[in-house]
Amino acid sequence: MNGITIIIIDKQAFFRAGMHQALSQQSEFKILDCDPAQEPLELIEANSADVALLDIDFPALSGLELSRRIARRHPNTRVVILSPNHNDEELFEVIKTGAVAYLNKNTTAEELVNIISRACRGEYPINDSLIARPKVAEHVLKQFQDIVSMGKTMETLTAPLTHRETQILNYVAEGNSNKQIARILEISEQTIKNHVSSILRKLNANDRAHAVALAMRNGWILVEEKL
Repeated sequence: MNGITIIIIDKQAFFRAGMHQALSQQSEFKILDCDPAQEPLELIEANSADVALLDIDFPALSGLELSRRIARRHPNTRVVILSPNHNDEELFEVIKTGAVAYLNKNTTAEELVNIISRACRGEYPINDSLIARPKVAEHVLKQFQDIVSMGKTMETLTAPLTHRETQILNYVAEGNSNKQIARILEISEQTIKNHVSSILRKLNANDRAHAVALAMRNGWILVEEKL
């Protein structure tokens, strides 16, 4: 695994120091601290952070709102929300922000390292939390069904796509490969791959076909244009 840049965003200096010490045992981790006096989004952008370990009670924006903003502005940064009061109601709110994991602040260093590694491989450890809590899963499903039946967008459940991502998803829906899309848009194939990865993450989609289906269902791609 290549080097992983991690930013610890927490209001407590003592907690940040302890987290820093625990994670510094991993040679591939580059660890940065962010306290309430700093601007988290700027720090993430300046360091191309791979992972943000975010205190749910971070005072600047509130952890939930900050998680939403990170997901929208920096979709390649995986947000792991840490909470001192791990509960079902909070889990439901965390899911809606686009965070990839939700952990108790008392979690072990070994578990945290495992979660970070999984998230950087493109996994969503938060799904494990959802499976373990059937009531939350039922709540998520019901809200999804209500939104679809009312013809609303999925903005409250997923981060919106940028204009470029929507454009690329349209080409994907037409059956174009990454290489073909890169040729059409006159940009590199790697850039297309990065955009596709961002789309899958934002939509919580399993693959390209799933992403297209979600986009069509929510009106981001007009079905009649694909017929």
